[in-house]
Amino acid sequence: MSALKEFERLSGNLFLGGEFVRSKSTASFSVIDPATEDRVGEIADASEAEVEEALDIALDAGRTWNAMDMRSRAVVMHEIAAVMRRDKAVYAECLTREEGKPFKEALDEVSWCATAMDYYAEIARHEAGRIAGTTVPGQFHFAVKEPLGTVVIILPFNYPLVLMCWEAAAALAAGNAVIVKPHEQTSLTTLKFMELFDGLPKGLMQTVTGGPRVAQHLVGSKKSHAVAYTGSVPIGQAVARTCAETFKPCLIEASGNDPFIVMPSAPLDIAARGAAFAAYLNCGQVCTSAERFYVHESIHDEFVERLVAETRKLRVGNGLQKVDIGPMATERQRVRFEAMMAEARAQGAKAAIGGGRPAGLNKGWYVEPTVLTGVEPGMDILKNESFGPVAPICKVKSFDEAIELANRSDYGLGANLYSLDSNEQFRAVREIQSGILWINAPLLDNDALPFGGTKLTGTGRQLGPEGLAQFQNTKFVMLDPAAESQDFWWFPYPDAETYEAVMKAKV
Repeated sequence: MSALKEFERLSGNLFLGGEFVRSKSTASFSVIDPATEDRVGEIADASEAEVEEALDIALDAGRTWNAMDMRSRAVVMHEIAAVMRRDKAVYAECLTREEGKPFKEALDEVSWCATAMDYYAEIARHEAGRIAGTTVPGQFHFAVKEPLGTVVIILPFNYPLVLMCWEAAAALAAGNAVIVKPHEQTSLTTLKFMELFDGLPKGLMQTVTGGPRVAQHLVGSKKSHAVAYTGSVPIGQAVARTCAETFKPCLIEASGNDPFIVMPSAPLDIAARGAAFAAYLNCGQVCTSAERFYVHESIHDEFVERLVAETRKLRVGNGLQKVDIGPMATERQRVRFEAMMAEARAQGAKAAIGGGRPAGLNKGWYVEPTVLTGVEPGMDILKNESFGPVAPICKVKSFDEAIELANRSDYGLGANLYSLDSNEQFRAVREIQSGILWINAPLLDNDALPFGGTKLTGTGRQLGPEGLAQFQNTKFVMLDPAAESQDFWWFPYPDAETYEAVMKAKV
């Protein structure tokens, strides 16, 4: 398969009712390969009528899917996961060409999609409800888990496939229909990925491409019943406000600014390698990237030296070649990142390595992985999400100061600590304000445990049983098989329980 030919075939299409359909919209967006700046396709800015069509189809498909037993639904999801694993190279190539990440990282992303599908296929069978002890003899009291209806997933460009599958797998396992609105940069890969869901009822998984107008329509429609959004804080807040008008459940993951603490007991060679990975993975375009480094003054210079050495080893280039770091996903992202670097230098930070564009790469949106030193706590580079390959290092005098600075953020997604001191490890668990904490093992996920944050990072959780619950309604059922009289509770109330009778009995 040629990814470029697939992009040509899929350009201008939507995925509606289980089929690729040429959009009738006359508006479109160009898709640019970030490694070459070549135009590789276009996506439709779907019309209002097409969005409505997707919503109507989803309602019918959801009823069909929810009528199936959970075991049969699980079998279908496992089959989808198996094909993801078998054909992962196909989708990884598309992802690398559209988003820019190294092919190895794209392969990993598709693999993580498969594990999420397998996980939720099974856990949904164990989370169908529960039985409680009754409060009335002869009755049966229980709770059942129900789907919400149609779930809208609005995706970013950096991890379009795995974030979709974390949410879609949970939503599908819970019995919902799903409509995906991908990011404009990675819509063609998302459309290609839709062919994997052929075993589902037609219309259960759909993709509608376009810009903000399409997303707003999906979020605000009375025909959608839950929203999962990943992106910026302002848009996440707007999504949450719209959902609040009808109390529509929403999962919001809106940015991070993760601290990375290094203490004297840490093995510095390992800490430096972990730091490089945490800062530079996917060219730093990860919501859980380490973006604020707090390093104890007694080891600061040695740690910087080791991190610079690790950074120097990294190969930058086209993700389809032998590289460790690809380009930034869009020209807009590179312009934004370079402006942040210029501001950091203007405020006094120094580049120990990097800070510019790689030599010899005149086409593509490449930047050098960068280590900044001389960073002070009040600098803007530590306050804002850099979302690029930079490690700004701030010197601290103590673990207490590191914790205080780590918590000095409007965000609270993840946090990192390198320390072999068990007291520091457990203090970090208690004291760091974040939804995720990595101690001596940065940026790993676990399908069985929740992913999400606090503060302006957002609300709700992906993965784990918590991720399934995001897309379920819990219904309490009280059943009296014999339909007996409930005289202990019903009208007429007993005379013995009137105010007069009770007060007389107390005398």
